Amino acid sequence: MKRSIIVLGAMLLGASAVMAQQDIVKDRQATMKANGRALGGTLSAMAKGDKPYDQDAVDAALVVLDDTAKKLPALFPESTKGMKAEGDYSTSPKLWEDKAGFDAKVASFTKVVTEAKAKIKDLDSLKANVGGIGKECGSCHEAFRLKI
Repeated sequence: MKRSIIVLGAMLLGASAVMAQQDIVKDRQATMKANGRALGGTLSAMAKGDKPYDQDAVDAALVVLDDTAKKLPALFPESTKGMKAEGDYSTSPKLWEDKAGFDAKVASFTKVVTEAKAKIKDLDSLKANVGGIGKECGSCHEAFRLKI
C-alpha cells in the first residue's frame, strides 16, 4: 500500500512538472502574440497611417513591450527545450545552444524599448523609433524562432 502511494505521488509530481512546462510555453506564446499586436497592430499601424495617432494607445503598447522585455528571460527556461508549441512557430534549439547570444538580444530589445518609451511623444517620434523596435524583434526571431 505504501509503495502504491509513493509511486502514485511520483507520477503526479512528474505530471505536474510537465504541465508547468507546458504552461510556460503557452505563456511564452501569449506574450509573443501580445507583443506582435502591440508592435504591428498598434505602433506600426499608426506609423504607417493605417490608424490615427493616439498617445494613450502608444503608451499602452509600449507597456506591453516593456513587460515582454522583463519577462523574456523567464519564458525560456532550459526545461522547455524541445517542447513543441501550438501554432506556426516554435523556439529554435539554437536559443539554448547560444544562451549568451539570446541574452544579448534580450538586452538589446530591452534597451530599445526603454529608449522608445522616453522618446515617443508624437507621430514623428513614433515613426523615428518604431523601426528600431521592429528590427530588434525581427533579429531575435531570425536567430531563435522556427517556422513549424
